[in-house]
Amino acid sequence: MKVVLQRVKQAKVEVGGEVVGEIGHGLLLLVGVGQEDGEQDAVWMADKLAGLRIFEDDAGKMNLSVEQSQGSILSVSQFTLFGDCRKGKRPNFMGAARPEVAEDLYDKFNELLRARGMKVETGKFGAMMDVSLVGDGPVTLIVDSKNG
Repeated sequence: MKVVLQRVKQAKVEVGGEVVGEIGHGLLLLVGVGQEDGEQDAVWMADKLAGLRIFEDDAGKMNLSVEQSQGSILSVSQFTLFGDCRKGKRPNFMGAARPEVAEDLYDKFNELLRARGMKVETGKFGAMMDVSLVGDGPVTLIVDSKNG
């Protein structure tokens, strides 16, 4: 799994002009599932992201996780994270998992975060989505379960 995360003051995702997910303070996660990914990747990623200390404490240091800072998560499926741009001008998405496999792992990942007591909003899997955010920092990281 690959995730691009952004620390946000607020974020939302719309499908067809309708808001389907919205948060205040927390993390916007763009989540990609690859062909080689399995349940262990979803478990590893949920644990890593829930505990990642990228929110500031009272001393202004990045010392708190999204859980500790009482933040929320907006999780948006993003198969294009597995785009391979090494050849030609058109990305190759063969590294992305098939939609039915990807959706199951994406749902499992979100459920693992919810099981930790976190508020998790989502986009709509496979839909054209408009994502908007107000970044906080900005803080943007890329996390890959295969390189963890």
